[in-house]
Amino acid sequence: MKSPKVISDLIEAHNNSNSAAFTECFSESASVTDEGQTYNGKVEIERWIKKAQEKYQTHVKPLSYEEKGDNSLLSAEVSGNFDGSPAILKYQFGLQDGYISSLSITG
Repeated sequence: MKSPKVISDLIEAHNNSNSAAFTECFSESASVTDEGQTYNGKVEIERWIKKAQEKYQTHVKPLSYEEKGDNSLLSAEVSGNFDGSPAILKYQFGLQDGYISSLSITG
């Protein structure tokens, strides 16, 4: 599966539980929406992913990827310490200047 380097880097950082490297994939003003909550900026994004990794210990296995202009959709199997694991989740990315400007995660 071919995807932009920033998305490959994000998945690698996530699967290695490296919240700092994960956060570096985002622009300064990026936003993430997950489980009905929105996190704005790198500080909030790093707090969110660190807490989520500690709680759920998830692993992301990419299944498919498609691009539409500056927007991208990644489907992935996510397994971890949560009810319903593994689950297929959709990651909708906004990409700008080699960074992730927005991310929305849905089931």
